[in-house]
Amino acid sequence: MQTTISTENKLVTLINVFTVDPQHQQELVDLLVEATEKVMRNIPGFISANIHKSLDGTKVVNYAQWESQEAFEAMLRNEEAKPHMAKAANIAKFEPHLYEVSYVDHT
Repeated sequence: MQTTISTENKLVTLINVFTVDPQHQQELVDLLVEATEKVMRNIPGFISANIHKSLDGTKVVNYAQWESQEAFEAMLRNEEAKPHMAKAANIAKFEPHLYEVSYVDHT
């Protein structure tokens, strides 16, 4: 499914900001892409993931959508997902939070 940002959607958005040393930024991006392609997309409730990297090399952001908070929490307990999350924790600090869309403006 494709990422859709809308106040009409009743889903949750994970915005996870990773702080990383610049020499590990691409490694983290590659790890998150691999985790998404091999594991996350196969977990029930997954909708989409978008990986962003900062121009200064110190941040990576995962903007992911899940059908519900329960689906996201089930992913956290998924045995296939845990090794990927552990690898990310070894090279970066991260701050995951769940959000709902409050406002969207399109031109």
